[in-house]
Amino acid sequence: MADMKGKSREDIIREDVKTLHGLGYAQQLFREMGGFSNFAISFSIISILTGAIILYGFGLRFAGPVINTVGWPLVSIFVMIIAASMAELASAYPTAGGLYFWAHKLGGHRWAWVTAWFNMIGQITITSGINIAAAIYIVGAAVKIFGITASTNWYFYVFVMVLIMIPQMLINIFGIKLTAKLSDISVYWHIGGVVIIALLLTVFGETHNPLSFAFTFVNTTSPYDFSSAALADGTVAPALYMGNPITLEPLFVIPSPLFAIFPFLTSIYKAAPFFLVFAIGLLQAQWTYTGYDASAHVAEETVMARLNSAWGVFLSVAVSAVVGYIVLMALTLAITDIPSTATDAYPVLKIAYDNLSTFMANLVAIIIAGAMWLCGLSSITSMSRMWFAFARDGGMPGHGLIKQIHPQWRTPVNSILITCVLAVVMLLWSGAYYIVTAISVIFLYWAYGIPILLNLWNKMRKQGEYTTPETAPWSLRQWGPLLNIISVVWILIISVALVIPPSELVLWTTVLICVFMVIYWQLDAKKRFAGPTKAAEEELRRIEADMAAAAKAGGGGGQD
Repeated sequence: MADMKGKSREDIIREDVKTLHGLGYAQQLFREMGGFSNFAISFSIISILTGAIILYGFGLRFAGPVINTVGWPLVSIFVMIIAASMAELASAYPTAGGLYFWAHKLGGHRWAWVTAWFNMIGQITITSGINIAAAIYIVGAAVKIFGITASTNWYFYVFVMVLIMIPQMLINIFGIKLTAKLSDISVYWHIGGVVIIALLLTVFGETHNPLSFAFTFVNTTSPYDFSSAALADGTVAPALYMGNPITLEPLFVIPSPLFAIFPFLTSIYKAAPFFLVFAIGLLQAQWTYTGYDASAHVAEETVMARLNSAWGVFLSVAVSAVVGYIVLMALTLAITDIPSTATDAYPVLKIAYDNLSTFMANLVAIIIAGAMWLCGLSSITSMSRMWFAFARDGGMPGHGLIKQIHPQWRTPVNSILITCVLAVVMLLWSGAYYIVTAISVIFLYWAYGIPILLNLWNKMRKQGEYTTPETAPWSLRQWGPLLNIISVVWILIISVALVIPPSELVLWTTVLICVFMVIYWQLDAKKRFAGPTKAAEEELRRIEADMAAAAKAGGGGGQD
């Protein structure tokens, strides 16, 4: 098999391994992924049939149809700019560590450590969020399809989540080849699914709203009321509360610190101005656009990684922007009633069953359920590689265990297991799904933003390492600084938008996490974490000899 330059696949892999050696690492993982598979894993995690579907009602509740018609392309443009900035870095440093390795090269081990933990926190919460969303949705779909009565006990949803994750975990353990093939299938599933859903609603749907309807602003939920809860004195006011995981009733409630510090917020929130409710509603689109760093995390398993990983990061966002807009417009133009759809537990299922025959609506439900499962599968792959890479460099407690690679399957088994366990544990503390989603967005985008900012800073000063067309074959060239600046500004904007009420609990949770990170760094991590270190060539060869022996024994190797 040869590429367009006339090089054989084996020659390309040798160049990939040489590049990896230059970055200080041995080839420990099988390079099973081509360019399409690399793109597919990020596209699957973005999964426009997961994030855009699960939070469809959230955005609709605050701003109405305009949140999809205007909000989606607005967020898409800025996220594509961020993805382009990340793609350039992925091209320069194609390692499994991805983000934190970039931060180390550009800013040193302290920035690397912070970036790694931001990324891992984001990955944990997004993997939890994806799979609990799938569990809740699948239960709701089963009720619709089979006409059964299902429990709404929170631990029942968690139990279904575990059942969903077991095959995801096993597939990830037994080799990247099967994962790559399923990621490929996921692309066709998502795109084909969107086409089917759009055609069914357009051709057979009973409701066909005019295009002007899609630009309608409708606020059905006051941000003040949405942020409020019953206090101990019997009054109702903006508050922080954590839901009981069984009953979903408030487990504890305390008055909102933000409203106490800034009393003028009360009048603003009661008035529900457009800029406020629109910003809150953007969580729907912004959460959907998470996880596309996966293409960088599987760089060591990708052939021609300098280009394929970079294109995987960028194209996963670009394609999702187009495909996502198609399905959102099809759904929005089929809404029968905005208030009832916005407040429905399964708004997209409501649209489907309101408009289509039972058979067709069931088909829509099955398509979305399959997409969510495939999304969760890819999310575990990405997260486990990040944990493996950071553990390989001694960045976390128990790193000696976490970094281990199975001698035959050449997968980070312990990292995969820990990923799955933590994803479940994350959901035991709260039934407040929007809090988990908001935290995943904030920490992931902070992890995206740090290396972008460091790259920009070094470029402006002409000091230290920074990307150039020579170091990054996928290069932004003269447009790099401008796009980097836009990326950083947008990350700052969404960070504010996602911690204001009704997501104020996210703000204080974020603060506590950051305080804990500072304490952990001061007491332990700074004494032993030096960042990625370049191994001696003989050590690299020894590790790779073990991998070669595993491949010869039938563990894997080439990609068909």
